[in-house]
Amino acid sequence: MNRFAHIMIAAFVLTTATASAHAATDPALDKVLRQLDASSAKFQSAEADLQWDNYEKIVKETTSQYGRTYFQRKNNTIDVGITLAQKQGGAPTKYIHFSDGKGDMYDAVAKKVTGFSAGENRSRVESFLALGFGGSGKDIEKSYNVTLQGMEPVDGVSTAKLDLVPKDPETAQTFNHITMWIDASRDIPLKQVTYTPEGDTRTAFYRNVRYNTPVDTKKYASPKH
Repeated sequence: MNRFAHIMIAAFVLTTATASAHAATDPALDKVLRQLDASSAKFQSAEADLQWDNYEKIVKETTSQYGRTYFQRKNNTIDVGITLAQKQGGAPTKYIHFSDGKGDMYDAVAKKVTGFSAGENRSRVESFLALGFGGSGKDIEKSYNVTLQGMEPVDGVSTAKLDLVPKDPETAQTFNHITMWIDASRDIPLKQVTYTPEGDTRTAFYRNVRYNTPVDTKKYASPKH
């Protein structure tokens, strides 16, 4: 399991900041966040092709994984599935799923399951998972100091480039900031870069996004079942 797999599980169970949301002082940023509020109310699901580029500073090496992911609202909670392969079009080697406050990661090579639970932090975990996928601007403001770094096109789509710094010191020990290029009209990120204090990064690209269409979750079921 690579470093960012561990970070993902850690991030799921970390307690995030609980400060009250406040209006952004930058009018342009406030406009984007309020658009996310409106888009969040319309969000039902998103499915996309996924590419993760993981850079490890200590060895100065980037490795890539390819797969797909879905996010959907299910009985007022967030249901997430991810499959990852070592090469494009290859058989998945990792399956990640989170639903009803619990999740697991299945490593098809090691044939090992790692389970995790959100416990009493369930609502906060789901808020983290919904970051950029149906999460409201108010939710983002609760947990992050947000700055708008401009508007940039990604794959021909106009996106707001947001930089998010965790307010919670414990969370900041896992990742110190996230840069996200988000299509505010659909509340969907097309690119995200997560930075660790050690200088590692994970760049996620979301392509061929299917918005508010039925998701066949069976495609994400791991062989362990």
